[in-house]
Order: sequence, then structure tokens, then C-alpha cells
Amino acid sequence: MSDGAERATVRVTIFGEEYAIRTDAGEEYTLECARYVDDAVQQAHVRGQVAEPHRAAVLAALQITDELLRGRQDLAEQSDGVLARLTALRERVSAVVEGNEGGLRTND
Repeated sequence: MSDGAERATVRVTIFGEEYAIRTDAGEEYTLECARYVDDAVQQAHVRGQVAEPHRAAVLAALQITDELLRGRQDLAEQSDGVLARLTALRERVSAVVEGNEGGLRTND
């Protein structure tokens, strides 16, 4: 990475397999990510009664992707709501300011 961040190798275990992850995200964050993935794979394995690790990993990836896309959709909807409220507020402020151009004073 060209931003000067130092890359470290973090050892994680996912579904019984150990991986060495080179990252500049930090050890705790990387371990948290690995735990999340491991939990998802374990759940896919148990819930789907899938014996093959690669199939459990694919099901976990689909579940995590679903969570990501739903989160993005929720964020977009919230952003749209905030934008609509800001637009309405700006219009109300403009109406008040325009109404006061005739020399009316507001109480400060």
C-alpha cells in the first residue's frame, strides 16, 4: 500500500483451517472479520447440513453478501429520507428569510 500503512500477517482460523492474512487493517479487526466469517460458515454447515467445507463457505458468502446488500439498501433509504428532510427544511428557512426581507425582524 502506498499510504504508508504497515502490513502485518495475522493468523486466523476459519472452519478449522488456519490462514495467514497479510493486512494493514490491524490484528483485532482482522480477527473480528475472521470470527464473523467462521461463524457464518459454521452456521451454514449446521443449518444446511453441508459436509463439504467449500459448500459451507459458498453458503456463508451468500449470507454475508445478503447482509451487505440489505445494509447498503437500508443506508440508501435512510440517506434519501435525510435528504428529503433537509430539502424541506431548506425550503422552510428560505420562505422565512424571504418573508423577512420587507424589514421584519425576528426575535434573537
